[in-house]
Amino acid sequence: MDRGRRKALKSGGGLTLATLLAAAGWLPPGRAQAEGWNKSAFEAHSLGESVKALGGSDPVQSKDIEFFQTPEIAENGAVVPVGVTSRIPKTESIAILIEKNPNMLAAVFDIPPGTEPALSTRVKMAQTSNVYALVKADGRYYVAAKEIKVTLGGCGG
Repeated sequence: MDRGRRKALKSGGGLTLATLLAAAGWLPPGRAQAEGWNKSAFEAHSLGESVKALGGSDPVQSKDIEFFQTPEIAENGAVVPVGVTSRIPKTESIAILIEKNPNMLAAVFDIPPGTEPALSTRVKMAQTSNVYALVKADGRYYVAAKEIKVTLGGCGG
């Protein structure tokens, strides 16, 4: 029997056992999941509430935050591409917020030091709305907005 195959079977068996134990409730969920969830930020319904829940104060408008790959008109609100880049020094995180969605905060991305502060993702939009890019840099918050028109809503619309 091949040693590589034997090793793969052992690893797969251990992973299967761990999955079964977690599904049965005998293995507690990891701490990382519980610590990473900011429920109040995702339940906020305004820009001010969202920033406060993320630990900041009033954000400053900035021209150093740019949207790219973000359409003026989205034909389908279920899949709207949004790209954001920040030229603000010491960018720590970038959050995407959608004003008229049931939950305003769509995503938060931590930017490790030395990494280019640019990201691209897809979001759902219920209707035509302002999309905010909220950047945390050196402990301060900055914001830029872009209106995206949606022809077919993605959040059940």
